Amino acid sequence: MSHIHTKPGQHDQTISIYIVRLGGKEPRVMFHLHKKYQVYMQFGGHVELNENPWQALIRETREETGYDINQLQVLQPKTALTDLSGVVNHPIPISFNTHNVVDLDHYHIDSAFAFVTDQEPRHPLGSDESSAIRLFTKKQLEDLPPEQTYENGRQTAQFIFDHCLKDWDRVPASLFAAAF
Repeated sequence: MSHIHTKPGQHDQTISIYIVRLGGKEPRVMFHLHKKYQVYMQFGGHVELNENPWQALIRETREETGYDINQLQVLQPKTALTDLSGVVNHPIPISFNTHNVVDLDHYHIDSAFAFVTDQEPRHPLGSDESSAIRLFTKKQLEDLPPEQTYENGRQTAQFIFDHCLKDWDRVPASLFAAAF
């Protein structure tokens, strides 16, 4: 989906998806080569007008990675507010930030989520999605030249490797509702 807000200085809501594959010698984060910017980065996209962020995440995950949400576990802090009356509670993002879009006078308000899985994706990628997907170990990501990735994406993945994988709980992502 294109930007909802197109005037200078406006903000769109986005989601970022970091998927860590387990099961090998060491964990590896999945990045794709972005078609427009030609850098390796996390998956994700815009929250559409008829979606909440979790619904957008489920849609983008399937389109861009081929994973169903029930194949993933979302990393969550050990202590979190989980029950609120009259609301649908979503997972806690590992980062909630605002950043400038590289070549526009435009901003994204981004909720970034971390997932783990030891499975292969069940579905083919969407027809216009990047198929240049790579798995990076922590060291490989550190060694990736600066012009081949965005530093904030690298820092987020390193936080997942260094803290979330060992200190956060793994919760079935399918437990979170996509209601409203």
